[in-house]
Amino acid sequence: MSTAYGVTAVVLVVLAAVLIGAFGIRLSRTTSDFYVASRTVSPLWNASAIGGEYLSAASFLGVAGLILTYGADMLWLPVGWTGGYLVLLVLVSAPLRRSGAYTLPDFAEARLESMAVRRMAGVLVVLIGWLYLMPQFQSAGLVLRAITGAPEWAGGLLVAAVVAVNVMSGGMRSITFVQAFQYWLKLTALAVPLAFLLLAWRSGGAPGLSERDVATWALPLSSGREYGLYSTYSLILATFLGTMGLPHVLVRFYTNPDGRAARRTTLVVLSLLGAFYLLPAVYGALGRIYVPELEGSDTVVLTLPGRLIGGVAGDLLTALVTAGAFAAFLSTSSGLTVSVAGVIGQDILKGGVRSFRAAAVLAVIVPLGLAALARSLPVADVVGLAFAVAASSFCPLLVLGIWWRRLTPAGAMAGLLVGGGLACGAVLMTIGGGPYPGLLGAMLAQPAAWTVPIAFLVMVLVSLLTPGRIPPNVARTMVRLHTPEILDLDRGDWRPRSS
Repeated sequence: MSTAYGVTAVVLVVLAAVLIGAFGIRLSRTTSDFYVASRTVSPLWNASAIGGEYLSAASFLGVAGLILTYGADMLWLPVGWTGGYLVLLVLVSAPLRRSGAYTLPDFAEARLESMAVRRMAGVLVVLIGWLYLMPQFQSAGLVLRAITGAPEWAGGLLVAAVVAVNVMSGGMRSITFVQAFQYWLKLTALAVPLAFLLLAWRSGGAPGLSERDVATWALPLSSGREYGLYSTYSLILATFLGTMGLPHVLVRFYTNPDGRAARRTTLVVLSLLGAFYLLPAVYGALGRIYVPELEGSDTVVLTLPGRLIGGVAGDLLTALVTAGAFAAFLSTSSGLTVSVAGVIGQDILKGGVRSFRAAAVLAVIVPLGLAALARSLPVADVVGLAFAVAASSFCPLLVLGIWWRRLTPAGAMAGLLVGGGLACGAVLMTIGGGPYPGLLGAMLAQPAAWTVPIAFLVMVLVSLLTPGRIPPNVARTMVRLHTPEILDLDRGDWRPRSS
């Protein structure tokens, strides 16, 4: 690929992000603008922004790489990441918006009337956000090195700097415009090159898979991985239930005007994600045919246009894919930075716009350092671990907090500590020294199958053992969460008792 084309693509994406963010700055004046865009984002606009931040480096690069390497087993990743929004639609989106909270810790305190639970939720939001940000910066370094030869840290530093500027300048309102644009850019950046790739595949005689690949790669649970059935079901559980626990996803539902708009947003998101996730699977299949030597790599999407088409056309298409990849890094990193900065700004610093801006810098510096120091793993694997932590902590808190009035602060705290702690321990062992052999290795690499049930069980049992600690205002809170907007209730923003 011509370096000039790649650099031009990166520069244009960065400029577009800065200029569109600058438009949002003009509209950002209040604290509510910075945290939740004053709750005025329409369903289509919000759904595009959710698609922009949700489709991370794992979706744009990682899924195709894992499908190339492991085959049909990995098709569950896009299925689970999309299906998770169906669970979110049914169980969480409207009640969460009706809560009036700004962040997940806000919701935890409003529902359980406990500062201890709020602090624990805040710690988990920051940990999940940093774990999710780390592979975004690593992937940005990988892409920038591939197109320019720059050191790996340079790409992560570029993304971190652009994200910090946008978030500090305009907060949620600013990045909403940026992320909505970036969803459509990412969709175009995969769809247009893929059309040319399929034409080249067809004109080349439409070659198929080898006999060995047909017998293994193309069939579920036949890729030769140990404990494939366990890993598959654990992955499905993590992706289906982890979506509702991702702080950068949930914070977007706080920007809708009401619960009905939150449900409509979720329906549109399902359509947008379904359209996008058709594409990486085809890249993975074409990669298995034409570049099987890239097995274990996340670069198949960047390599195929130059390999199949070549020439100036191939360079231009590769540049378009590169632009989409950087849009993925920027949009997801922006959403994560807003959610982490919101928690740090409110719970650690003094609150307000100035604290939010300082927290935004801290939110990107720590994962940028971790990305430089940590062992590099396939990006989709690291993101999958973040889903497992979210599914093992916030999923039980949200489901039981919204639908079970007997949940107590002690039960919630115990479940967050046990479920989140076990999942975080598995993540640290996998990133630090894995992969490990045998069943233990499979359980650590995909922990959701055992950490999620344990978290639910602990929350329920401890709550049943502490019936005297049910929050005194639980009846009022449950009415607020479940009463339709057609009834005229006070829907003002919830505020922490300490403010």
